[in-house]
Amino acid sequence: MAPSRSARTRIVVLVSGNGSNLQAVLDACADGRLPADVVAVVSNRSGAYALERAATAGVPSVQVGKHDDESRRDYDARLADIVAGFAPDLVVLAGWMRILTSDFLGWFPDRVINLHPARPGELPGTNAIERAWHEAMAGERTVTGVMVHLVPDEGVDDGPVLATDDVPIRPDDTLETLEARIHAVEHRLLVDTIAGLCREPSTR
Repeated sequence: MAPSRSARTRIVVLVSGNGSNLQAVLDACADGRLPADVVAVVSNRSGAYALERAATAGVPSVQVGKHDDESRRDYDARLADIVAGFAPDLVVLAGWMRILTSDFLGWFPDRVINLHPARPGELPGTNAIERAWHEAMAGERTVTGVMVHLVPDEGVDDGPVLATDDVPIRPDDTLETLEARIHAVEHRLLVDTIAGLCREPSTR
């Protein structure tokens, strides 16, 4: 039996780009794998394709750009006010390309999760897949991975790990083939992790 509407977890997804991981979450909500609803999609970039994905799914979307004279903390406080208006149980960072400060995170303690295409403690920050591939081509790495973690503070990709999975780097991999396999793992791991969190009373 499908969960009652009142039991469904409310998710706000923050995304800066294409939104393939957002799509994985939208699809899982729609087909019943997640007892959840994406109640809003927020992007800091007006041209993000993720906004089109939200529109196609009938999900409200908001573009929240940083004002020229706005400090990082003032932006985060404004962003938090907007996100809080959707009353999320979980805030999912799925390709969100800004480091959030306590002015945002303080509004949602233990409710912000991030997806990062690397193993815990490895390759923090941007371009993690490309960096892993270059290291592999230099003979310095044979495996990378994906993790989902909590975001308790301003640390970069180093919060408490909720889930992780390895992705071997094959000798014949191109950057494109490695990216495709990592993205497939990202989609599965993110949905599975959210499903686990939806079963916890604190997220409903």
